[in-house]
Amino acid sequence: MSGHQDGPDHRHRRPEGVDDKTVEALGSLSKALEATERARGRLYDFHQLTGGADLELDRTVRLLREAGHTEWADRVETEILGRNVIPGHWTFQIVEAYDRTYYRPFQELERGAVDELAEGRDHLYEAEMKEARRTAGHPHHTARPGPGET
Repeated sequence: MSGHQDGPDHRHRRPEGVDDKTVEALGSLSKALEATERARGRLYDFHQLTGGADLELDRTVRLLREAGHTEWADRVETEILGRNVIPGHWTFQIVEAYDRTYYRPFQELERGAVDELAEGRDHLYEAEMKEARRTAGHPHHTARPGPGET
């Protein structure tokens, strides 16, 4: 040990009276929220990629006109450029609806469950897994950062 207390810090210790199934359930809820975070990131990828493609169509229209393909330039401009990706929606509206309808309520529910069932202590399942898997006394298996480490 390098001079600091071994074992998880207070924030990552199971509160008195919290059973194994509760810790496991909160870990599962957290894992599901993390998957939702990843899905949300992909939704932003979709938003940015689609927006970038739409902006590139300005160049397409200009080049088609310069090449003398006015009819094709007009078709791209009127049929695809600025088109809704689903009826009545551009991608930013899909992102907003996802956040409002699913993502934020999920975040709030997960936070409420952790606050009520585990005194607000996050990642108890992972902290206990770390404690079970680490080699006590090994310099690269410490329970928490030492002084000056983050």
